[in-house]
Amino acid sequence: MERVILIRYGEIALKGENRRDFEVALKRNIEQSLKGLEGITIRRARGRFFVEGPGLERNSEADALDRLSRVPGVVSISPCRMVPNDVEQIAEAAKEIMGEFIGTNRPPVHGSLSGGLERKNAKTIAFKVASKRAWKGFPLTSPELDAKIGSFLLRTYPELVVDVHNPSVTLGIEVREDGAYLYSKEIPGPGGLPAGTAGKGVLLLSGGIDSPVAGYLAARRGIRVLALHFWSYPITSQRSRDKVVDLVRILRRYDSCIRLYVAHFTEIQTRIMEKCPEKLRVVVMRRMMMRVAEAFALKEGALCIVTGENVGQVASQTLESLRAIEEVTTLPVIRPLACFDKRETVELARKIGTYETSCLPYEDCCTVFVPRHPATKPGLEDTRAAERALDIEELVAKCVSNIEEVPID
Repeated sequence: MERVILIRYGEIALKGENRRDFEVALKRNIEQSLKGLEGITIRRARGRFFVEGPGLERNSEADALDRLSRVPGVVSISPCRMVPNDVEQIAEAAKEIMGEFIGTNRPPVHGSLSGGLERKNAKTIAFKVASKRAWKGFPLTSPELDAKIGSFLLRTYPELVVDVHNPSVTLGIEVREDGAYLYSKEIPGPGGLPAGTAGKGVLLLSGGIDSPVAGYLAARRGIRVLALHFWSYPITSQRSRDKVVDLVRILRRYDSCIRLYVAHFTEIQTRIMEKCPEKLRVVVMRRMMMRVAEAFALKEGALCIVTGENVGQVASQTLESLRAIEEVTTLPVIRPLACFDKRETVELARKIGTYETSCLPYEDCCTVFVPRHPATKPGLEDTRAAERALDIEELVAKCVSNIEEVPID
């Protein structure tokens, strides 16, 4: 009986002639996520990946399951027992798996008046068997295997009752040509597409709640994220930059190839404060960020710009403001959170682990730059006029030339 991790993927299976490319990319990302775990291999079978090998001991298995549950493109994973395609050996593996579940979920034992132990009001455990006969050479059909293994488990464990509609535990059995895989847990993954299959995108990463979530969603749709942070030291502190580094470390749990770049934005921000009308400063600043991001994207071969903007959430995110900001770039601007409720964004930030770090009180250049009464519906002509006092080409070129990559350990 061999311990194996079964990995399922979803959308990739719907691809046509390029399906193989997506599977290769997902395998590469799985291998990257398991880097450092010795004695394991990744094997592909139709519609599945399998992680196996002598290094898959209990501690290593728990670590591997945790890492695999974050890989974009993975729909779900299950720790399995693999046995030969023999009904008796399948039954023994089923007995072991259900025995472990019952041992963990057994009803409590109470003391009796005589000082001994007895079980009072013992609760039953509802279960079902769900077989999938992927290899048609197996002698039993899926319903026949369900009935045979289910009957065996009912005879073996009195606590069990069958409930096919609302079971407490489902014993899954996949019969494939190389053997039968049995499991009782199905751990969800991010789903989506393997990171990197859609090309590169530049993420405008602030230290707030929204942009890290946008970066996660972009990676889940196959975009290889290049995170670009605009830093205005000493207007903003070193700690604000360190916070962004920590956010990228968290995002790299989902895609270890995410890279962080810092654009020194102090000079541009200072010029805007000196020369542009106060109510239009935020819109002009965002337009300058878009110009820098586009120039950087073209330099790095990226195909889009990703932001954490949300329609109507703040003054710079009204439709009029978004139109004025996007006017200066020819690249697609992807806004994964555009129609999210703030509560939904916060819930997702908590789920992926960025929320607490995003809430640290170290402000970024956008936060400290907001005027008291920003324009909520800036016209294009007014916005263009407001930035004519700036030497746009020189400022953008200088900022792009000073962008630095920050190594993430």
